[in-house]
Amino acid sequence: MAPRKKIFTRRKVCRFCADKSLVIDYKEVKNLRNFLTERGKIIPRRIYGNCAKHQRQMTEAIKRARQIALMPYSGQMQP
Repeated sequence: MAPRKKIFTRRKVCRFCADKSLVIDYKEVKNLRNFLTERGKIIPRRIYGNCAKHQRQMTEAIKRARQIALMPYSGQMQP
């Protein structure tokens, strides 16, 4: 058997830890939209690369924005 090549994957860095000036806020809908799929699902941290602390904050912010109708629960927002 031929030896397997090791696949090098770049470690994803939480952009909120890297840039301390970025703040997670439920009123900033433009920033929160980056963390949703086109179906309205929250993107998991293993895909996006957030740390656990900031992923929890992001989830809370998205849920708050949905609760007060700043963001839809499913689908795209109308421009």
